[in-house]
Amino acid sequence: MAIDQAFNESVAYYDSWVQRALPCYEELFSVAVGSIPFANGQGLTILDLGAGTGLFSYHVFQRYRNSQYTLVDVAEQMLALSRKRFEKSTSQFSYITGDYRTTLPASQFDLIISSLSIHHLIDDEKKKLFKEIYRKLKPGGTFINVDQIKAPSEHFQKIYWSTWLSRVRQSSASEEQIQQSIRRRTEFDNDSTMADQLKWLQESGFERVDCLYHHYFVGVFFAQK
Repeated sequence: MAIDQAFNESVAYYDSWVQRALPCYEELFSVAVGSIPFANGQGLTILDLGAGTGLFSYHVFQRYRNSQYTLVDVAEQMLALSRKRFEKSTSQFSYITGDYRTTLPASQFDLIISSLSIHHLIDDEKKKLFKEIYRKLKPGGTFINVDQIKAPSEHFQKIYWSTWLSRVRQSSASEEQIQQSIRRRTEFDNDSTMADQLKWLQESGFERVDCLYHHYFVGVFFAQK
């Protein structure tokens, strides 16, 4: 099954699933939005890679309502929910259905964001993408990535996995949703360690790089040009 088909099939429950699958959901996105180094309400140009249903853009939009947003995703049905979410602000949002590895706008942006998407790429693709993101940012522009993290050893990887599975089963998620998530993670995920991701961002040219928040297998990566 192709990745766009897999995520199109989860479209009916994706947003609620993310909130169940990430026990730290509120804090994770609070840190991500709070780390944006621009004044509240400032008019920005923002690119959302792997935007899906527009969840990350939605959180950013609460602080930056005067900005212009471009959402890119390979799954058309996911982007359809984004269009629905922002239907009252259509003049501020544009959408691109395509693979962001090869389909990006020609313009530069103040802010590039991504959430729970880039971990699907293999390591060499991540390195290439980080360099392209750096190129697409204006001077002083910022990249914020909420994404999965591979543990530094098999010992900790088992802890990450067992902790996630235990907590998600304590949520109201159905066993069917859990099994579908496990299949997606097994088939499509290519997590990289925190150390590697920070190194690749630095090698791409970013001056200020850090993982501002880390909770087991997810984190908030910050990189400023």
